[in-house]
Amino acid sequence: MTIAFHTFGSEEQQAWGRVISSFEARHPDIRVKLVNLSENGDTQEYAKRLDLAAASGEEMDVLMFSEPAMYAQRVALGMAAPLDEYIRREGYRVSEEYKVDTQLGGKVYALPGKFNPWYVLLNKDHLDETGLKVPTDWTWDEFMDYAGKLTRPGAGGRYGTYLHGPRGDGWAEFTRLAMANQPENPDYLRADGTSNLDSPLFRRSIEIRYRMEKLDRSATPYIDAIARKLHYRTEFFSGAASMIVIGSWMNPEIGGTEAFPLKFHVAAAPYPRNQASDPGGYTIVTTDFMAVAAASKHKEQAYRFIRYYTTEGMLEQGKYIPSWTGVDSGTLERIIERTAAGSRSPELVDTASLKAVLAEAKAPKLVTPAPFQADVYRVVNEEFEKLMLDQISLDAMISNARIRTQKMIDTNRK
Repeated sequence: MTIAFHTFGSEEQQAWGRVISSFEARHPDIRVKLVNLSENGDTQEYAKRLDLAAASGEEMDVLMFSEPAMYAQRVALGMAAPLDEYIRREGYRVSEEYKVDTQLGGKVYALPGKFNPWYVLLNKDHLDETGLKVPTDWTWDEFMDYAGKLTRPGAGGRYGTYLHGPRGDGWAEFTRLAMANQPENPDYLRADGTSNLDSPLFRRSIEIRYRMEKLDRSATPYIDAIARKLHYRTEFFSGAASMIVIGSWMNPEIGGTEAFPLKFHVAAAPYPRNQASDPGGYTIVTTDFMAVAAASKHKEQAYRFIRYYTTEGMLEQGKYIPSWTGVDSGTLERIIERTAAGSRSPELVDTASLKAVLAEAKAPKLVTPAPFQADVYRVVNEEFEKLMLDQISLDAMISNARIRTQKMIDTNRK
């Protein structure tokens, strides 16, 4: 029997061959067909191709969703099957077995894969040249100060930071930077379904972006990022930007790859707090939502694959920190060491800073995504783009995003 696994990411990034061969060795009655819809790991490209494949009736068994809005939206469209029966049979709770709770409307439609806390990657050579230390605990004000000091204007110069979003309907994290490091309600919608855009931290998030790009000139301009289709890997590894705020899915690439070789020393710093007195460690945490396709003719076998992958399979993969709580601190350290060592130039990586950041990272309480969550992201992204293209003021941007989001909430309550 063969099951089709729709996913994304190159073999160098994901080691799918290792995962699949180890699963098949344990389950000789099941073969896994890899259907890679984006070799370069572009999750927006993947989502479009996945929807086209589903609409055309292509055979699907295992689906991988890259973020909560993508997951919630496809569940609402009926693409994923509930897993509660299989979970009850095994006798575990997702909220105890994994660090990310994937329930939607009281049902589980996916198991979480990676545990990817966000951090700041730094060009340590640029820091040394500027007389700056690798931060072990800092605020957004200090981050902005670093960005200003690291910037070198003019031809052949560099920006202190590059912020890869928002763009299209994705990368909404970059319009909620100051919201995301809170223990609760880190997103645009609160846990009770009401709008969180009246939070002063939403305004703060937009002000951070506006100040760095428009006033301090310390961040790559949004218009350049969009018009030139810039990418965070290119901007960081080329030295065009000294810092990037990004997820720890970069761990396997932190020492460079064949496509993006590392030519400087790199270090990691924690996600900044808003105030020094705020609780530390809270950051954006992303995961992969591993689901069984509702149209699958082999749901039992597909479930066995996602259960394996999200536990022992990720240890075999050796690329990422799992959401599975069965990983102890010693194993975690070994995963980090092995991951960094597998990159092209591990001798250039400050592994101690990477370990310290990942050991302290904590996920905010997950807000169950609304079925229309992706539409909320789209609205905020559209209004942010108008601001950054000098079409509206910051006050108008905040107001427009609030009004449009509230209309969506009201419509979906009817």
